Amino acid sequence: MSTWALVPVKARHAGKQRLAPLLPDALRARLVRGMLNDVLGSIAACEEIAGTLVMSPERDELAAGTHLLRDPAERMNDALPLAIEALRQRGAKCVAIIAADLPLLRPADITALVTAARAGIALAPDASGTGTNAACLALPTTFRFHYGPGSFALHQAEAARRGMTAVSVALPGLEFDVDEAADLAQLRARGLPRYEFLR
Repeated sequence: MSTWALVPVKARHAGKQRLAPLLPDALRARLVRGMLNDVLGSIAACEEIAGTLVMSPERDELAAGTHLLRDPAERMNDALPLAIEALRQRGAKCVAIIAADLPLLRPADITALVTAARAGIALAPDASGTGTNAACLALPTTFRFHYGPGSFALHQAEAARRGMTAVSVALPGLEFDVDEAADLAQLRARGLPRYEFLR
């Protein structure tokens, strides 16, 4: 099955606003780019993924060969159906929507997500179990996404309404995102060389 990854990315000025009191703009932008590069690198190394589409209002520092879809709507939940349709027109039979702020993501995590989706829809919760950091499902689909507060439960309920089996994929690489001060502290504590600029 031809599975494509879809990675939504906010504009530079809008990224990680909750970290603004802790990081100056330049370091915050560097963090966002670093995590995006980690995510795209893991996707590229995953044999289950045939291609990657970044959905963003701007190209920023994306590599020249990266497929970019200019964010077609102001809200992510409105933009996703348009992006998914663009992927379907490219021949995608399955889509894996992966957050851009997962610095511990590994190719094996993505493989687990794609494999789980064969039963219906795979949903990867964040560490709190309330948000959704990744989702994977077959195309075409009329599934409605509900990203925002409480999205994990909302996505499970949406799957139930549509008679789809929702499989939870809880793995460290999919759970750990960087949104709050505590997340930033955890990332610093790991001492990863690529994030030394945060010390």
